[in-house]
Amino acid sequence: MSRDTDHPSDETDTLDLPIPPDAEPEEDLEDLALGEDYALNPDFVAMVVDAADRGDAERLRELLAALHPADVADLMGFLSAGDREEVLAHLDPEALAEIISELDPEIREDILEHVPSATLAKALGEMDSDDAVDVVEDLEDDKRAQVLAALPEVERTAIEPSLAYEDETAGRLMQREVVWAPQFWTVGQTIDHFLKEGDDLPELFFDIYVVDPSHKPVGAVPVSHLLRTKRDASLAQMMEPVTEIPVEMDQEEVAYIFNKYHLISAPVVEPGGRLVGQITVDDIVGVIQEESDEDILALAGVSDAGRDADVPGIVKSRLPWLVINLATETLAVCVVGIFQDMIAKVVALAVLMPIVSSLGGNAGTQALTVAVRALASRELNAANAVRIIWRELIVGLLNGVALALVMGLSVYAWYHFQQDPLAFRLALTMGLAIIANLFVAALAGILAPIVLERLGRDPAVSSSVMVTFATDFMGFLALLGIASLILLR
Repeated sequence: MSRDTDHPSDETDTLDLPIPPDAEPEEDLEDLALGEDYALNPDFVAMVVDAADRGDAERLRELLAALHPADVADLMGFLSAGDREEVLAHLDPEALAEIISELDPEIREDILEHVPSATLAKALGEMDSDDAVDVVEDLEDDKRAQVLAALPEVERTAIEPSLAYEDETAGRLMQREVVWAPQFWTVGQTIDHFLKEGDDLPELFFDIYVVDPSHKPVGAVPVSHLLRTKRDASLAQMMEPVTEIPVEMDQEEVAYIFNKYHLISAPVVEPGGRLVGQITVDDIVGVIQEESDEDILALAGVSDAGRDADVPGIVKSRLPWLVINLATETLAVCVVGIFQDMIAKVVALAVLMPIVSSLGGNAGTQALTVAVRALASRELNAANAVRIIWRELIVGLLNGVALALVMGLSVYAWYHFQQDPLAFRLALTMGLAIIANLFVAALAGILAPIVLERLGRDPAVSSSVMVTFATDFMGFLALLGIASLILLR
């Protein structure tokens, strides 16, 4: 048995738009549209822009027909708002459904504002429920109500329950179209049912979930296994164990489970254990990309600046972290102020200070990046934290010694060539400061994300500011403190 929403065309097809009889061969346009790296060709984009500006409907349909829906979605990012509206006017609901789910969130939000509610409702009816939910949650409240009201009852009842789940949970991520069968069925009965109800099955599915009378999944039969088994075999005899996903589970946790157990699909269950949907690997690929992007951006203290991001929004997302960084750097510079009389006597220290702090900053970032990735992938936890911390400290110490030798010899050679009597002591000061700062950099880089995670904070968000402060503060303090002991004896 199954529940599903029809999906009219295969994912690998290009858009099914009418092409004028006198149009150029589609194969030539397909070759022109994409480069060898599958990125849109600038010349092709220029052709679309020209056709949109001229209002040439036939030429637009011809160009769009040569593209995969994902490429049309990418194309939207290169067009102005006016050109997008012109392109949208030539997309039927079926084509629109395939494109909307591929759009960048910022661009999709802009496009959804210009699509009539009735047209959007028709497009949602052509989409899988998980994609439809993703689109509906981006709508303003008034338009969302209009679109849901315009949907047929079957599609509406598949979408509305998912909206009740928290964002970025399995309930929001799942699709309600799922194939299931009772455990007493045989292979033959299952295949015969699928042949009879083929039009009502999901377009793409990998497993048949075997359920008990209370509709709880008790196992799964891969489609490839089903087709290789004799007809009289019972599903209960051939089913495999399943990894159930609770509806309230965070999507990052779901992605971790899929990766760890190499899943292609998994059933989603309500708190009572009842089967309510499924998550497939194509959904998880998007989650992994989304979470990875978030971590990378968080390490730099910024948010995603998409192609349509406005300047005030970008400034608002980045400025707070720069202000915090300004405050911490001011504290670090206070160390320089304490030793300013000594710097006036040994001007070379002013030249060498940026080198020490910069090396420490880079070393700290290396340790921080490794730690954040290890925490995200569950490779770093209480069981091995002490060993990992010691490893990073030893690495920092050894790197410090190596760089101290290189930099110490360089400083000695430079100032000895200038016949500076302090050449050797400057080299020794520089070497010891580098060793001290790289040790502190390794300590801060590995401890900051661990401590933040223990405190329930995102280790990727503010760790970089803490590490930068620690390495700059220690870099200045180590160089100037050691200098006061060695150079001014």
